[in-house]
Amino acid sequence: MTTQTPMQVGMVGLGRMGANLVRRLIQDGHRCVGYALTESTVQQLSNEGMTGATSLADLVAKLDRPRAVWLMVPAAAVQSTLDQLITLLDPDDVVIDGGNSYYRDDITRARQLAEHRIHYLDCGTSGGVWGLERGYCLMIGGEEAPVRRLDPIFKTIAPGRGSAELTPNRTRDGTAPEGYLHCGPSGAGHFVKMVHNGVEYGMMAAIGEGLSIVRHANAGKTTRLADAETAPLRDPEAYQYDIDIAEVAELWRRGSVVGSWLVDLTADALARSPELDDFTGRVSDSGEGRWTVQAAIDESVPAPVITTALVERFESRGLGEFTDKVLSAMRSEFGGHAEKHG
Repeated sequence: MTTQTPMQVGMVGLGRMGANLVRRLIQDGHRCVGYALTESTVQQLSNEGMTGATSLADLVAKLDRPRAVWLMVPAAAVQSTLDQLITLLDPDDVVIDGGNSYYRDDITRARQLAEHRIHYLDCGTSGGVWGLERGYCLMIGGEEAPVRRLDPIFKTIAPGRGSAELTPNRTRDGTAPEGYLHCGPSGAGHFVKMVHNGVEYGMMAAIGEGLSIVRHANAGKTTRLADAETAPLRDPEAYQYDIDIAEVAELWRRGSVVGSWLVDLTADALARSPELDDFTGRVSDSGEGRWTVQAAIDESVPAPVITTALVERFESRGLGEFTDKVLSAMRSEFGGHAEKHG
């Protein structure tokens, strides 16, 4: 479907997300000017219909006023990019930060740009590498007028109504069923995206832990040491199951109340590699989980699942190793307990 309201947008940052946003916009009839530090990336997308830019100044010069510039750069690079853009843009231009910036930074940046009469929108963007095909869920913060002006852009990027069944009891109008929402003033979009990612942490952890428990359902078949340092398995006969984890993940996709896109992706990964041999289990966190937990503390909202999922990611990177050494040392000191090796 081609948009009935074609617009022009400048994309700064052409990584996996930025490049696919450009492709989705072009496919729907919008015009895109793109800039990235890597010339080959700009050239590739230029071959696909994008107008390439050699610098931020060149990108701004190639945009029609009032301009719309979408930033898809790492959170650490947003401020320096904005500082350069401020000197290049004109009043009534709009800058959209589509990355994963901290919502409190959005409040400060919106004020900074407002001094130059430039609009600033924060747009939490979820969809990952599948967004080109499926569309991106957009959580938008900022002034109402520029959000309304750029509605055709958001509508194209979002999945659309056909991406999910209609909610049976929903009666109100709005864009949420399309897959995008103006959540409120500056920072509101990234706030909702922040919590979205915190929820994602908890869901991912629960799926991983559940499958791991099923995988170890044969614990009664293994021989355990019988000594004071090893807790015995009380009923070995209750843990005699060799269950195919890949098949369980496939099963849970169909008719189960835990069926979800995350389970779909897990089943696909296990179909390729039942032992997940390509992964070490080191899980990064890019900040949103931490910020979600901090917001929960500030709001006095209990969030034990998200908090534990965040801490589990720290543990996966070996950041609890010294803690474990201290525990082992204390056991040795008060009880003469020797460490087990191997």
